Amino acid sequence: MNLQLENKIVLVTGGAKGIGEAITRAFAKEGAVVCIFGRNPEEGRLLVDTCAKLGQRVESYHVEMTDEERIPAAVAEVLEKHGRIDVVVNNAGGNDAVSLRNHPADFRASLEKNIVQCFALIHHTLDALIAAKGNIINIGSKCSVTGQGGTSGYAASKGAMNALTREWALDLGRHGVRVNCVIPAEVITPLYERWLAQAPDPKAAREQLDQTVPFERRTTTAEEIADTVVFVASPRSSHTTGQLLFVDGGYVHLDRACTQPTSHLKSS
Repeated sequence: MNLQLENKIVLVTGGAKGIGEAITRAFAKEGAVVCIFGRNPEEGRLLVDTCAKLGQRVESYHVEMTDEERIPAAVAEVLEKHGRIDVVVNNAGGNDAVSLRNHPADFRASLEKNIVQCFALIHHTLDALIAAKGNIINIGSKCSVTGQGGTSGYAASKGAMNALTREWALDLGRHGVRVNCVIPAEVITPLYERWLAQAPDPKAAREQLDQTVPFERRTTTAEEIADTVVFVASPRSSHTTGQLLFVDGGYVHLDRACTQPTSHLKSS
């Protein structure tokens, strides 16, 4: 299927590693020009070089997403070079485990890192998105609807992201701009792998994690998240907006009984 993304200018925050890297690669494979906004220039350059060898166009911009002066400057660089922005993917952020035991200042900092920077980026790309009749894809988290425990800052940020997805979809619909949120549950990223490696038995911890996912008893891949993002961002999904799309193997919405080793359904 031709997703009609060739030569589209796509901005992906945190686009050099984990889910963000998979998203960058998926857009680049479709012929889009991907502009990574990230804090680690080395990671960005490595991905740029890797994609260039495949004939794909990826650019890296050194941006700390909590730097409210750097964001508009980087956006201006993209517009000066390409003259347009068609898609913005709000992917940057991380579960910082800011809990009720943390100082309120830590909670505010978590919001700055995980949701305020998303608002700032859309604020500064807004006119370009309207001009292009583009779209916004937010990358959410299961904890926005399930809770997780010990992570008030991240959960609040991702809950706000769900609300802003609907708010922005309503606000921008009259301009032809679509806004959607893709929500993962358990995805094995380098960060998650490091966390699992700290377990007394990393292999057993991974197997236990897999069992929490009803469909196929496995974690979702970063590529499965990326494929959904790319499709929803494409003209092939032209009447989809304001949606919270769970790509999680049924983790959030299917009964926990589905993860048990026996089933009430028997083959005939």
